[in-house]
Amino acid sequence: MTTRTTDIPATALLARLAELRDRAALLVEHRSAGDPTAGDPLRGLYLSEEAVRHLLRPAEPLPLTLPDAEGPPGDRLAGLSARLSLTELDTALLLIALAPDLDRGFEPLYGYLNDDVSRRRATVALALDLCGIPVHLAEGRARLHPAAPLSALGLLTVEEPERPFLSRALRVPDRLVAHLLGDDTPDASLTGHLQALPAPEPGTDLRAPGSDDEADRIAQRLAARLGSGPPLTVYLRERREGDGLPCVTAALRAAGVEAVRFTGPEDRVPDLLREARLSDRAVVVTGLPEQPAALFRELATAVDVPVLVTGSRPYDPQWCDQDPLVLEAPARRAGAVDAWSAALGGEPGFDLAATVAPYHLAGEHITRAARAARSLADFDGTPLSPAHLRLAARQQSASGLEQHARRIRPDVDWRDLVLPDGPLTQLRELALRARHRDQVLGDWRLSAGGGRGRGVLGLFAGESGTGKTLSAEVVAADLGLDLYVVQLSSIVDKYVGETEKNLERIFTEADRTDAVLLFDEADAVFGKRSEVKDAHDRYANLESAYLLQRLESFDGIALLTTNLRANIDEAFTRRLDLIVDFPFPDAGQRLALWRHSLSHVPGADGIALDAVASGFELAGGSIRSAVVTAAYLAAGRGGGVTADDLLEGARREYRKAGRLVPGEGTW
Repeated sequence: MTTRTTDIPATALLARLAELRDRAALLVEHRSAGDPTAGDPLRGLYLSEEAVRHLLRPAEPLPLTLPDAEGPPGDRLAGLSARLSLTELDTALLLIALAPDLDRGFEPLYGYLNDDVSRRRATVALALDLCGIPVHLAEGRARLHPAAPLSALGLLTVEEPERPFLSRALRVPDRLVAHLLGDDTPDASLTGHLQALPAPEPGTDLRAPGSDDEADRIAQRLAARLGSGPPLTVYLRERREGDGLPCVTAALRAAGVEAVRFTGPEDRVPDLLREARLSDRAVVVTGLPEQPAALFRELATAVDVPVLVTGSRPYDPQWCDQDPLVLEAPARRAGAVDAWSAALGGEPGFDLAATVAPYHLAGEHITRAARAARSLADFDGTPLSPAHLRLAARQQSASGLEQHARRIRPDVDWRDLVLPDGPLTQLRELALRARHRDQVLGDWRLSAGGGRGRGVLGLFAGESGTGKTLSAEVVAADLGLDLYVVQLSSIVDKYVGETEKNLERIFTEADRTDAVLLFDEADAVFGKRSEVKDAHDRYANLESAYLLQRLESFDGIALLTTNLRANIDEAFTRRLDLIVDFPFPDAGQRLALWRHSLSHVPGADGIALDAVASGFELAGGSIRSAVVTAAYLAAGRGGGVTADDLLEGARREYRKAGRLVPGEGTW
């Protein structure tokens, strides 16, 4: 009968047990030679006078004999011992402890040798006796100390601490037994905490030393360090979640090191480290808890396992006495066309670079977004389109911004804007800056330095209803991003310092999210600083000073709107990329706005809009409200919109604004 490859580890281990059984038989013979109770069926349950006299004589240990360290071919115990630098005595003690878990015949045998039929596992004394080590020798007992390799590496547990040391039972974890038999299934305690490492991203090829790509340089150095020298613990601090994982993956692949990825609590770390030791892999930890100190302290015990941790929090020396190697993870570039193309299985039938330009997604999120986009296209029964890809990318970039801002999923485009050419050109430039900021500020080194971010900041100034908020939504739609309107009520706080804390939460979340942030009525927060006359002025100026500093380090896209540009502090305007002025529409633009608002509304043919457009000076928002009023009047009547309905809508907008209605003596 041919032995299967998967049976080789078990066969090798059973061969070791056969040798151990011979050793145990020799110990039985050695002990029973002078034992008057050897043939007593009640041996171990009571002590006769002869047995007491026998116990008073010092026992002679067996001659020292340890198993072959190399073992038979395919022996995983020998391989594990070599990797973990275990001594021959360690290997022998491990084999003795796990014997009852592999062969039930060892249970009664151990019970006899323990002189207690209920003690069916090896004890400290029995294990040392089987090895021929006198139980009083310190070097033998030390191999079972909690700090000794067998216990420290999670390979052996000395149970029952309340018993005398020599009577304590030895137990081997089930996971170790399974591994030695050839089973590589991870420990059940790690279920739900282990994830596969993402495939290396296209373009992360670890080019020759001297590459200008920061991610390549860090990955090269990590790979060199992982491939030589003692194991180390590395902490890669990310500016955005997922920035460090592609670099870690590339370094591990270049170094030829396998790894297990872990996301879980600190109480699972001992099992994790044992799993890494058994499989000879490194450990990658992602998703740090809110308080990571305990996790770092547990990981610090892994002096024999390479550990790479990624997280967005700055490293705190208070977390651990043994500091890891702390590195800054390279910031992810927007776009990553090669990664998107690979995830989609090739170039789609549209401009992929322009579609994915605004997104800073990590490799695994790109893969998930591509899969979701394919599913959306299949659901619609249409070929994959930019809309599918953008929707899937936005889903992967969901954030905690909704706690402080109202999310708007844009459903407009450039055709919905009725503006003069000047503001329209500036808005398109704003979208252009958002797409190419990594190239201009990063690759071309046009960032001002001093810790300044790569954010895009714009101010929309104009009267109410001139299209500022709609323009922000159009810009977000063009970029394929969600728009988050900051709720001032969730920011401003009467307690000193709380407003700044709330703003910091928003900016921090916006930094790590692909989204457009809109501060509507921004002069409430970004107003001018004033002369300090009392404590209120002083603390108001502190808020402005904080905002000035935070805007400079901002990496996202933020838009501010105001009805009065003069109310915005000049120090803020200097930090803005663009200031777009929204003029009040003239008669021609008002006519275009009326026509655009009525484009989907059923109405009587030949409605003359020139009169209402020239006779009523209304901004775009008011014109839309007038059309809504006219539409309700028509719907209630069961017909289409008429000129009288539009006229009534316009009059109501005038009355709401407290203005004199043309043709009426009073209002």
